[in-house]
Amino acid sequence: MNRASLFVPLGIFILIIAFGYAGFRLNDPHQLPSALLNKPFPDFQAPMLMDPSRVIDRSDLLGSPVLVNVWATWCPTCKAEHAELMRIARETDLRLVGIVYKDKPHLAMRWLNDYGNPYDLVVQDTDGALGVELGVYGAPETFLLDAAGTIIYKRVGDVNPLIWRTEMQPRLALLEVDTSATTDVDLDSATAAVKKAGAAERKD
Repeated sequence: MNRASLFVPLGIFILIIAFGYAGFRLNDPHQLPSALLNKPFPDFQAPMLMDPSRVIDRSDLLGSPVLVNVWATWCPTCKAEHAELMRIARETDLRLVGIVYKDKPHLAMRWLNDYGNPYDLVVQDTDGALGVELGVYGAPETFLLDAAGTIIYKRVGDVNPLIWRTEMQPRLALLEVDTSATTDVDLDSATAAVKKAGAAERKD
């Protein structure tokens, strides 16, 4: 075996690391790429938290834009974002749907009783099967759907006032959802930026 051949495995290893770094490097770790972006929300059937005898499916998400929030009582960041979700529910016309991810139903119901319920619907994902379909990395994660049920935005991490103003409100403006009670940014310029970004994504 010559000396050059000894370096072949090392070279292959370095190439693997380099390609992996290039593939997974993100400008914003909270906006991980989603294979479902600009695609329909996946078909599912899941029991409603408050009434397990009622089964919720994809058709319940259609008809108007909806924010789908994946959360759990074991998630400290979910508690941190909860006040913002309550404000969104109170001050906008946006529908909110909660997915209780890998959690116990009685703990989730106690959570909502203690901290308030911002959701129009809450579904159980006790075994995480729906989370797998959505490519969920953990909790919280949030998806914004248009009226046809297409995922137009994904957020990994908390929904906070800054994210709401700079990333979600402009997209909701394009969907003609009334968020006027919470508007305190230049929506025209922000919406234009979202349109430009969307056009670039479709071109790619």
